[in-house]
Amino acid sequence: MKAISIKGEKNMKERFSIKTMLIIFTMSLLLAACGDEPAEPEADETAEAENGSDGNELFNYEDFPQTVTNTGNPTGEGTLEVGYSSSTPFEGTLNYNFYTGTPDMTMLGFFDESVFTSDENSQFTNEGAIHFDMNEEDNTVTFTVAEDVYWHDGEPLTIQDYVASYEVIGHPDYDGVRGTTDGFTLIEGYDEYKAGDADEISGIEVIDDDTAVFTYKELAPSLTSGGFWFYAFPEHHYEGVDVEDMASAPETRENPIGIGPYKVDSIVTGETISLTKFEDYWRGEPQLDGMEVSVIPPSSIANAMESGEIDVAASFPSTQFPDVHDMEGVEWLMQLQNSYGYIGFKLGEWDEENEKVNYKPEEMKMGDINLRRAMWHAIELDAMGENFFNGLAWKASSVMSPVHAGFHKDDLDVPEYDPDEANRILDEAGYEDIDDDGFRETPDGEPLEISYLAMSGGDVAEPFANYLMQSWRAVGLHVRLVNNRLIEFNTFYDMVENDDPDIDIYEASWNVGTDVNPEQFYGADAPFNYTRYETEESTELLTQGNSQEALDIDNRIDIYNEWQELMNEEIPVIPTLNFSYVTPVSEDVMNWSEEIGFNEDTHLYRVGFSE
Repeated sequence: MKAISIKGEKNMKERFSIKTMLIIFTMSLLLAACGDEPAEPEADETAEAENGSDGNELFNYEDFPQTVTNTGNPTGEGTLEVGYSSSTPFEGTLNYNFYTGTPDMTMLGFFDESVFTSDENSQFTNEGAIHFDMNEEDNTVTFTVAEDVYWHDGEPLTIQDYVASYEVIGHPDYDGVRGTTDGFTLIEGYDEYKAGDADEISGIEVIDDDTAVFTYKELAPSLTSGGFWFYAFPEHHYEGVDVEDMASAPETRENPIGIGPYKVDSIVTGETISLTKFEDYWRGEPQLDGMEVSVIPPSSIANAMESGEIDVAASFPSTQFPDVHDMEGVEWLMQLQNSYGYIGFKLGEWDEENEKVNYKPEEMKMGDINLRRAMWHAIELDAMGENFFNGLAWKASSVMSPVHAGFHKDDLDVPEYDPDEANRILDEAGYEDIDDDGFRETPDGEPLEISYLAMSGGDVAEPFANYLMQSWRAVGLHVRLVNNRLIEFNTFYDMVENDDPDIDIYEASWNVGTDVNPEQFYGADAPFNYTRYETEESTELLTQGNSQEALDIDNRIDIYNEWQELMNEEIPVIPTLNFSYVTPVSEDVMNWSEEIGFNEDTHLYRVGFSE
């Protein structure tokens, strides 16, 4: 790297905190998500609510648009006031290489942007600031910078700025959480550079200011669905700053720059970012004078929207929607969340020495597939979505999120709510109530007590957990909370990742990201595989799904369809609920969209005000 030197060429293992990654890859209990690809309603169609069996007003995200009906040519003037609903201030680590929390990521999205665009299936396209060309014969990818792309300080974007992202993230002194995906580890020479055994990444060759060729050990399909790093790094902006100091440097926290349509004017850390128009934005002139993005507590966000204090509310609490859905002067948008909730069964442990899953169902309380299947039949997930989330959550059917619409298999065989079938399965498997205490014993006649780890947080966490336990007790299963209480986030994941012996089942959620590849959650060598499930068939399918043969997307779909069927047969987890999220937008705001995939008509630079 030109401006950043390796200090000491020391051999350092990548510092990696699972708990830190969970801030990015998981959401708190019950904030999960997805569903079927929504149909776009007509402009004059009005979303209506129905009443559930308990009298609750029910909503369906498919009845709502993803893009405001107010589209066209904005005035080109005005300041957009955006409220970001969060109980957590943004930390102020405003560079994509270094941030760790969702609030910082949200703020970054208003002034910097990915160098790639994606379609509705999260596949990279060549409409962004950098284009790519894959050569399967020699496992190379050529990256080329588009014309007239500039940083906010006026310096042109060069291919070295893209290369610099890999050199910073792969640097031995880098202390962040990135650099573990195929987009990094499959590059020739990356591991040696990361270990401090080389002062450059041998598989990256800069041809000229606009072009670089990356050589990979193999080309995996994950590369084009989130494997390539999304962002360029302004190397000149950090000149003289050591890698270990970059995250806390003024260049990151006080005067960050990007390539987006708006540039940072001022920052009140944790509270507000003020942005002004970047007139040299490469796609065209932004349609606002500026933007003001403020963190607003969830308890105040609805009032701020209704009073006109803000024009858009990002991360609006869905649980508040039923009470304010008739707010005047506001259009409500809805979209799938890119995560799903699940109940995990502990089926083994993590082998620290060999860094792999030790799957041993014969030794685990939940190792009997009949017991797991019966527990799935015993819970009424549709009713849970209606009763706890007013229909904005619904039953999940697969561990492949529907946000990946092309890969989600929507005709899977799913155990339906059927307590009679649950009782039949348990009876036939030998789980009987021998002592007439209302609870079943094991087939060996031993007491069966299932320890359930549930996470605290949110108004519905406790009633949700109680509903599940009551459902299982209704078929004679004695399920109790670990430590007889809900567990806070950090302790919860400490216990799960350390395979606490008191955990038989646990409830959590996964943010699936842009890459459909589920290996990071269910692979044989994946620390995040908390169920510790691994079989030869599952591993083979996961390997095939991210192999060169799966570069053919139809082939990849077939492989993952087979894997989804296997997961519903083996039941290491029960997918629980998919979720939607809501975004209120003032009626005078034009071109705002929550749709998946790139659309230049609704890109941020096209957002503005009507007359």
